Formats: sequence, structure tokens, C-alpha cells
Amino acid sequence: MSPQPKDVLRQAIDHLLAKDMNAFTDLYAEDAVMEFPFAPPGRPQRLDGREAVRAYLADYPDLIDVQRVFDLDVHETTDPAVIVAEFAAGGRVVATGTAYTARYIAVLTVTGGLIRHYRDYWNPLALGDVPVGQGAAA
Repeated sequence: MSPQPKDVLRQAIDHLLAKDMNAFTDLYAEDAVMEFPFAPPGRPQRLDGREAVRAYLADYPDLIDVQRVFDLDVHETTDPAVIVAEFAAGGRVVATGTAYTARYIAVLTVTGGLIRHYRDYWNPLALGDVPVGQGAAA
């Protein structure tokens, strides 16, 4: 039996906190889609495929030191493959040492134990000029 969507989300958070971006992206289906509806100009709004997600996030731990994820609330939907997660993350911007806290709402579709679609609603301006994903998959 495949893991439930909320279990896959928990695994993703654990990998993020461990700064293991390969294990994090291994949770994505080969043809997964990751979207950022609030992406600022010059940053991608959509990534197509696991390898695009991997490239986008490859340097993430060198830019952002996520130290905790908290206030996690997972909402199930009428579709058992879809969950909505509300959470906050805190840590520091590596280049400056500046502390940050950001709030997120993510809509995930998980089938067969893999993330098929991840829509990330957050304010990227909360991190200032950190170039997450610049040039990787844009």
C-alpha cells in the first residue's frame, strides 16, 4: 500500500530539514509539476518534471538554512490524492545570517506515494534577494 499524501508531505519536510534535496526530489514523480503562482518576475512559475525540480532546488541549502517547520495543519479534500497544507518555516538566509520566517499554503496531489503536483503559495519576497532557483530551471 502506498503512503498517504500527508505521510509523503511529512517525509518531504524531514528531508528538507535534513538538507537532503536529492531525497526530497526523489519523492516527486518523474513527470511531476511544481508551480509558484506568486513567483516574482525573473523566477519560474512552473517546473515540469522531477529533474527540473531537482535542478531548481539543488543549491537551496546553500542559500536558505531551514531550521524548523511549524504550525503544520493538513487539510484533506474530497479527492483522497489531494491535500492542502498550511505551515510556517524558519531559519536563516545563509549569505547574510539574517533570520527569516515564512508562511506557506501548499496544494499537493500524491498518487502511488509520489508527488504529482505541488502548488506552492508563499511570498518569495519574505527572503529578500535570495536567488533560489536562478538559472537552474528557469
